[in-house]
Amino acid sequence: MNFSRLTQNLRLRERLNGLQGALQFLTTLPAGKPAAFDASAMVPWFPVVGLILGFIVALFDSAALHVWSPPVAAVCDVILLAALSGALHLDGLSDTADGIFSHRPRERALEIMKDSRIGVMGLVAVAACLGLKWGGLAGLEGHRFLGIMATPALARGSMLFGMRFLPYGRPSGTGSSFFDKPLPARAFYPLCIPLFLCMMAGAAGWMAILGFAVATCALLAFFKAKMGCITGDMLGAMGEVNEALALLILSGAWT
Repeated sequence: MNFSRLTQNLRLRERLNGLQGALQFLTTLPAGKPAAFDASAMVPWFPVVGLILGFIVALFDSAALHVWSPPVAAVCDVILLAALSGALHLDGLSDTADGIFSHRPRERALEIMKDSRIGVMGLVAVAACLGLKWGGLAGLEGHRFLGIMATPALARGSMLFGMRFLPYGRPSGTGSSFFDKPLPARAFYPLCIPLFLCMMAGAAGWMAILGFAVATCALLAFFKAKMGCITGDMLGAMGEVNEALALLILSGAWT
């Protein structure tokens, strides 16, 4: 009995360490002392981290609407979400746009993605993404809290599909540890939480789920055709695109 309880405690501690590591990796939130970097333990927590970010932004949005109009509150929401994530995925989006739309061979495109400087395509992609997020948030009406809470979780959940179905493009890159082991099916279970939240939102939520599925499949197909692989920057781009599209779909459906 004691051995069984000890084993359960160790497993719980490993899971909590995975959550802590995911929070430290994906956000700027205070999450205690730096945890050991264990990619396989962190990945299943990505959608949960998105839920935490969405919950914080949704709470802020509820308070902001008592002070400002929805368009102004939406601007603040977008800024807060970028700040909470350390603009990590926006940086990935800009690097991906610069590399993929440079119309260079694969190896040269990967080199461009590693360049810390931002190009015209990266700037346009970030501006367009932020604009779509603002437009989606400004137009959200019914189930606004649920929508804001669920979309960051869906966005971070989309990254799991990139890790599962595409090979990593840089064997010695910083993100290679996320691809060392095949992603098991159980890693996708936490994604059921934001999917359930969307279902609670009715027809608009179901449309967001459909849009999420279509966008994820389209991005995977595009990356495979264009690059034949995926990188950390491209995973970040998947998250940003899915987040913006989900907000836009929810806004349009409720309107």
